[in-house]
Amino acid sequence: MNYVRRGTGKPLLLIHGIGSSHRSWDLVIDGLAAERDVIAVDLPGFGDTPPLTGELSIRTLADAVTEFLTENDLTGIDAVGSSMGARLVLELARRGGVLGAVVSLDPGGFWQGWEIPFFYHSVRLSALLVNSLQPALPVLTGSPIGRTLLFAQFSAAPWKIPAPVALQELRTFTPTPTFTELLDNLAHGETQQGAPAGSIQQPLVIGWGRQDLVCLPSQSKRALSLFPDAHLHWFSTCGHFPQLDVPEEATQLILDVTSGTYQPQTEQAVAPRPKQFSNALIGVGAVITIVGLFVIFRPNER
Repeated sequence: MNYVRRGTGKPLLLIHGIGSSHRSWDLVIDGLAAERDVIAVDLPGFGDTPPLTGELSIRTLADAVTEFLTENDLTGIDAVGSSMGARLVLELARRGGVLGAVVSLDPGGFWQGWEIPFFYHSVRLSALLVNSLQPALPVLTGSPIGRTLLFAQFSAAPWKIPAPVALQELRTFTPTPTFTELLDNLAHGETQQGAPAGSIQQPLVIGWGRQDLVCLPSQSKRALSLFPDAHLHWFSTCGHFPQLDVPEEATQLILDVTSGTYQPQTEQAVAPRPKQFSNALIGVGAVITIVGLFVIFRPNER
């Protein structure tokens, strides 16, 4: 498993989401490495790590990460995950004995009903669209307007994402065989099992962006019902990736939780969804669907 390692101190594991790599942590890794020995991995089939043979699922990815930690004498390491990686660290925390303190940022896997096809088709069509635009990505990501259009579903302030970071993220967000199989498994495969109250002894915090249009904020209730030992931390002005939208706040949360100094927020409930949020959700879904269908079904150029 490919990884980068920076800093000194207590080890800290970073696990990225689907269609990404260790580079998804570029905006926070230096801040974390100032106090911790940071290990950011490429999951199998992403970045520079070869894919797994056989089944691809949260279960087999969790097995692969466990094997990596065991081989490198890192069992019990504190860990942070984003999106699919956030679900992965929850699964490892549930198993017990693998991780220490855990921060799970906008975890997938807690959708129900209409949220499932919305997640699956919007992310799938986004990946197809990005794949078709690869030659134009340097120009598109170099413009605030381009970044806003390309990251509309994933960021609350996409125009603020640095152009090199945006380009790097989209370079890997393509429908590879690993991406496609894992996306299907996330949406339609195994459901996430929980951990009974009192079974997780290490600190566990689930962070959620209030403007997340991938894993909707209402899904946090289901996550907490399955992981009652967790605390919920809201990122007020943030989409699906706190490490991109609010890197300083995300860095501080991670350091506080993994050092044992985190003070839980008093507000744990999901706030009423603003009308603007619902309109944005509908608008993003419509744009992705229309553009994605155009990309898929457009006539072949002669």
